[in-house]
Amino acid sequence: MAACQPILITRKESGMKLQNPQAKQQLISRLRRIEGQMRGIETMLSEERDCQEILQQLTAVRSALQSANLFFLQAYASDCLLNAQENIGREEREQLIKNLMEILNKAI
Repeated sequence: MAACQPILITRKESGMKLQNPQAKQQLISRLRRIEGQMRGIETMLSEERDCQEILQQLTAVRSALQSANLFFLQAYASDCLLNAQENIGREEREQLIKNLMEILNKAI
């Protein structure tokens, strides 16, 4: 995985928003690759390819999604939680931590 650039996330009424254009582009690129892999799997199914080949591609998609998820979680944890201490109060920081734990629980 390439070195991570600093990722800016801003706070809005509805929650945190990713603002770093490089990070956004990296995530979009990952998701587009995954989308292409999924279309390939659909084609493999239509062509009645070997189940083992299809399973291998499904496993690759799961791995790619996990990688994108971890990248985004790292951005959230680094910028929202670490840098937020300067800008928000204790209650808001506690809410950010609670939100992160909920996200991590869903990711596992």
